[in-house]
Amino acid sequence: MTSKLKLFSGSANIELAKEVASFAGIPLGGAEIFKFSNDETFVKVNDNVRGADVFIIQPTCYPVNDNMMELLIMIDALKRASAARINCVIPYYGYARSDKKDQPRVPITAKLVADILTVAGANRIITLDLHADQVQGFFNIPVDHLYSMPIFVKHIKSMGYKSEDLVVVSPDSGGAHRARQFAHRLNCSLAIGDKRRSGNDSNAEVLNVIGEVTDKIAILYDDIIDTGGSMIKIAKKLNEQGTKQIYACCVHGVLSKNAIENIENSLIDKLFITNSIPLSDEKRKCEKIAQLSIAEYLAFAIKKIHLEESISILFK
Repeated sequence: MTSKLKLFSGSANIELAKEVASFAGIPLGGAEIFKFSNDETFVKVNDNVRGADVFIIQPTCYPVNDNMMELLIMIDALKRASAARINCVIPYYGYARSDKKDQPRVPITAKLVADILTVAGANRIITLDLHADQVQGFFNIPVDHLYSMPIFVKHIKSMGYKSEDLVVVSPDSGGAHRARQFAHRLNCSLAIGDKRRSGNDSNAEVLNVIGEVTDKIAILYDDIIDTGGSMIKIAKKLNEQGTKQIYACCVHGVLSKNAIENIENSLIDKLFITNSIPLSDEKRKCEKIAQLSIAEYLAFAIKKIHLEESISILFK
């Protein structure tokens, strides 16, 4: 790629964008983003992007629809300004959980979002830990699906525990595949929560934990923590079965409703999340939550993609 590299950010996670720019050694491009009094979003790109390879950092987290619309408008502004290629860096892909038609007369919103981004003018998507791998196939443009697992593995190893003392726990059978990979990288055992659902996930009941967890240091591993209900219930079951300590590693900290209060009152000793979604000042006060940065990881990926080099090293 011979065109110049330009980095821009929407308003969803400016802190992350600034950190990525610092690691990449690229100044963050200037853009005016605000809302008119009638609630319509306005975007003006202040930098010359003609012929540039542009990367927009914008997770579609809360407020999901506002951040999604802002991203679409930025794509359109850059396309009309003659950017050579528009790459959307979406660390958290909103609507990813609406990935299948599991009830009559319901949408597949993850596919709809993929279509909208493509029609708007996106040339490539870079995202992190999609809730369902098939979402990558919803796009007819290249998608670089990155995984934060190496960041969590590095952090857990730095805590100094012996592999034989650890057990990775998947909250349910649906996440067993990613938990198995995590356990393999930590060279430790695996356990899986046996969960019965009645209606939505908040009514799920943890019946048992399949695997040896007694006298172990349990590491719950999942892609998203929303209200925290599932994690808290399985932490309680793990405690009943004699675990020494309970940590949780979740990629995307949505943390909606009473999640912070629930976590503070839970048996989870520490929750590790990435900064794919920004934390409010109130949420930062929770001493049980620690954020691990994905900025250096994303900066490396952006530079590799710009140079059209392989990014397979990121999966090691």
